[in-house]
Amino acid sequence: MIRILYCFLLVILSPPLLFGLYRKRPNKPKFGKRWIEHFGFGDHLYCKQQPLWIHTVSVGETIAAIPFIRKLKEQEPNLTIVLTTTTSTGAEQAKKLGALVIHRYMPIDFGWCIKNFLKRVGPYQLLIMETELWPNTLHTVHKASIPITVMNARLSEKSLKNYSLFSSFFKQLSNNLSLIICQQNSDKDRFLQLGVPEHKLTVVGSIKYEINITKETIEHANQLRNMLGINRPIWIAASTHKGEDEKILTAHEFICKHLKDALLILVPRHPERFDDVFALCNKLNLITVRRTKNDMVTQRTQVYLADTMGEMLPLIGCADVCFMGGSLLGDKVGGHNILEPASLRKPIVIGPSYFNFSDIVNTLRDRDACIITTEKELKNNVIKLLLDSGYATKISDNATCFIKTQQGAIQRTLDNIKI
Repeated sequence: MIRILYCFLLVILSPPLLFGLYRKRPNKPKFGKRWIEHFGFGDHLYCKQQPLWIHTVSVGETIAAIPFIRKLKEQEPNLTIVLTTTTSTGAEQAKKLGALVIHRYMPIDFGWCIKNFLKRVGPYQLLIMETELWPNTLHTVHKASIPITVMNARLSEKSLKNYSLFSSFFKQLSNNLSLIICQQNSDKDRFLQLGVPEHKLTVVGSIKYEINITKETIEHANQLRNMLGINRPIWIAASTHKGEDEKILTAHEFICKHLKDALLILVPRHPERFDDVFALCNKLNLITVRRTKNDMVTQRTQVYLADTMGEMLPLIGCADVCFMGGSLLGDKVGGHNILEPASLRKPIVIGPSYFNFSDIVNTLRDRDACIITTEKELKNNVIKLLLDSGYATKISDNATCFIKTQQGAIQRTLDNIKI
């Protein structure tokens, strides 16, 4: 009965959801003729062995899955992997894997769409990155006798409260799952509170600790730093959201009064906002250069707008301090992953709203490995890190040392999955 009600609501909500998905926006990759894949159509997949199906949602989950997929292909070079994403920006990240995967768009959550997909792809197992649980997908895949594993699963206190309101519905979802591989013990405890049987739960740590900082990334970061200015103070605001850029730019205006040649690298989370953020910088009379325009950056340049996709690591790598966005907007976003700047040995500043990554942030905070700031104190914290290299090094070294102790989650995940 609950699933029937869900299907009814999905019929009503799917038109506006699809409109938002397909709507043309500046700098957003196009779906083109591949939009039919969202309905389970597309080319049939012909291969000697049944493929493994891995689902990620968008950019963040796809990036996190890349090291896992590379490691998996090292161990199973003949394995065919079908990687699905919902968004076109996620598809752009999937391209980085080249021939290691076959990319398809994830069918929308109607049973007939999922059945179409299964007929054309024929996977023997589904791995879901993090906690992307769609009722009809789980039901249809489970009914087809295909095991479903959720890997790198996390469940925040907020999500626990939301799911608890529909505990019987969540129990139906979890009945379709073979295994939930959790990041932390706290995640396992929350799943247990929702009624998931303990034999379906295991803890291996976070795959996101397995960030591979390649030689190419370091070289790219060094090139960017040379272009932006080796000796000037540079900080980056990564993955910012609407309503947050104004707060960051206001802080940067203050910073520029105390550090005349300070430069802010501003990286909006969503590409469709690039033009709006550029207009905002101009409105505030900040001298701004867009990365895509290849204009020369001078000592007078105050903001470097990174209006590209897939360059976050080298952009963070060329900065002195990293502020992680999505954390100055109350309970709207809940922060973003701070492990990338930590792996690059950058001192990290994050706002007070980080509920999506509370375990990681609180653990690093307790080890004096990151700074949690209010909007009001953001400017002062950034200035202190830019001026006090000893303090900045202490923060970044503490984070890097902790990350090294946490690695190995990819292999532990593989050990728990019957490939």
